Amino acid sequence: MFEIVFLNNALETWIYAFIAASFSILLGRTLYWIIQKKLKTSEENQEKKLNAIILDTIEEPLSFAIALFGFWFALDLLTLAPWVKKIFDSIFYFLIIFNVAWFATRFFDIVIEKYIEPKVKSSDTDLDDVLLPIIRKIIKVTIWAITIVIGIDNAGYDVTAMITGLGVGGLVFALAAKDAVSNLFGGFVIFSDKPFKLNDRIILNGHEGFVREIGLRSTKLETLDGRYVTIPNSNVTDNAVLNVSQEKGRKVKFSLGLTYDTSPQNMQKAKQILEDIIYQNEDAYDGIVAFESFGDFSLNILLIYWIKSGSPIIQVQDAINMKILSEFNNNSLNFAFPTQTIIVEK
Repeated sequence: MFEIVFLNNALETWIYAFIAASFSILLGRTLYWIIQKKLKTSEENQEKKLNAIILDTIEEPLSFAIALFGFWFALDLLTLAPWVKKIFDSIFYFLIIFNVAWFATRFFDIVIEKYIEPKVKSSDTDLDDVLLPIIRKIIKVTIWAITIVIGIDNAGYDVTAMITGLGVGGLVFALAAKDAVSNLFGGFVIFSDKPFKLNDRIILNGHEGFVREIGLRSTKLETLDGRYVTIPNSNVTDNAVLNVSQEKGRKVKFSLGLTYDTSPQNMQKAKQILEDIIYQNEDAYDGIVAFESFGDFSLNILLIYWIKSGSPIIQVQDAINMKILSEFNNNSLNFAFPTQTIIVEK
């Protein structure tokens, strides 16, 4: 039975190759489990230990490398046609390079997460918070770009000729990348002009929210209802940006109507009450009160004031309005409502 030949290899050889491949997968998963369950959990305060970083970095690439070696050994046991062996060799070379790049990016990510990000978050400036994600993406893209180039070269393709060929279609590529370049330029505008920074509340292109991430291509906002929206950076150069966080104060303006039977003395009293309410509220300033106009059914008092930046706007308005209602009721100052007097002549 073992002497049966299938695809130029005895059945016994196929069994050995299958066992080698299966054993490599089992060994890789076992080492992964040991690292996850035994070694990492035994570390105390592992965030500050270099051993934890090494274990986090190698656990998955190591399992993949063992499985890859097992498959390579299994295929080496078999007698394959030269063209088939060449194909598998190219695949293995590419996967080895891929695994090295995977290891490098994981190591880079883990070092940033465990050492650099905590220091960046504890710093007083927002510049490093913005630049760190960008630098992180650039380095990872660079690593993978180099990996692809080396992999293509090892697969037998002329990378130089391919890069030269890209020059022929450069115009087409430039037209296709027009939006990407526009977004990239918008990113540089954000970094240079600084129309907003992280955690600022802005209104951009019809979207209002808090800036949570600034990248080279786009900006992410957390809207007031808790949703995230990604806005291309080109909108920064094409549209006006309203930075709500940089306002010195929020202006509030409205009119109060008193009934027409209000005496001049009571009108002056009403104005004084409004001025005192604004003056006594520590979150409001620069109150303006004026007898504005004779309305159709009311004597109108104009009230303008500003709420300090950083104060809870709705809560301040609520407190001032409640105080106005209470004081006007206590002083028998009657608010007007639409009325009509009909005079009947006999």
